[in-house]
Amino acid sequence: MAESVAQIAVIGHSADTHGRESLPKPGLCRPATMRYRVCVFPSPLPAQVIQFKSFSQRHRMTLFPARAFMLPRDIGLFLRSARADRAIAARRVTEGSRAAFEAAYAGGADPWASADPRFRYQRRKYEVLAQLLPDRRFARALDLGCGHGLLARHLASRAGHVLGVDLAQGAIDQARRMSAQVANLSFEQADVTDLPASMDGQFDLVVLADTLYYLSPLPDSLLKTMALRVGRLLAPGGICLLANHFFFSADPDSRLSSRIHKAFAWSPALSVLSEHRRAFYLATLLQGSGLQASG
Repeated sequence: MAESVAQIAVIGHSADTHGRESLPKPGLCRPATMRYRVCVFPSPLPAQVIQFKSFSQRHRMTLFPARAFMLPRDIGLFLRSARADRAIAARRVTEGSRAAFEAAYAGGADPWASADPRFRYQRRKYEVLAQLLPDRRFARALDLGCGHGLLARHLASRAGHVLGVDLAQGAIDQARRMSAQVANLSFEQADVTDLPASMDGQFDLVVLADTLYYLSPLPDSLLKTMALRVGRLLAPGGICLLANHFFFSADPDSRLSSRIHKAFAWSPALSVLSEHRRAFYLATLLQGSGLQASG
């Protein structure tokens, strides 16, 4: 994540007449009829934020409503995440991916502050992702790149059993400890690029949230291989939920997210059910086609 997000003044988020969340154009404050508001200002911020606050008070806009997707302090979450990403990328060059992620989770660390109660954004994001799923109960769900298991715990109320996997054993150890009271959750260390064939067809829900863009290098050929592999993991009629951060089309990381979603939409093993643009991320809901294509 780019540290330029420090230039974002967040006042909630907007929704169109169909209830879909969206981001306004840079510098634009949407009217008070919208549920939430986001304003993106150029630097420097202070005077403009003060002007917006004055504007909102004149028009009786509610700042930071209870259901807002993030608060000003969540900018710290983005900056912390950016530092974690840089540290992982630097260590990966000399020590490899597994060692880089183990170092990130060393000593019980929470590298992306995903479980930090001070921040609203990640928690709210996972709530929304769970709401995008079809209104049904799943038998077995798989969370690929589960980290501390925060999203897996959200999914636990929607599935008979949830398995979370992560490259880092340190993440798995913490997820097990934090989820000890949730009976239908389990966690295992595994590499998402090298999952055993015994997992094929075992899940009616597979979730990949902010996972694949940590693979490096990530050519289109690997993305397509991963999309086919996820299709094989799904039981007939199974659902895949894919989510990745997205700021704006000119951002390199956001372009990578677009490539990931296009590869999954391309896959003959999957069919797109719906696509969603939310504040700072993309989500695509796909269904397995039943095609057991080889990777």
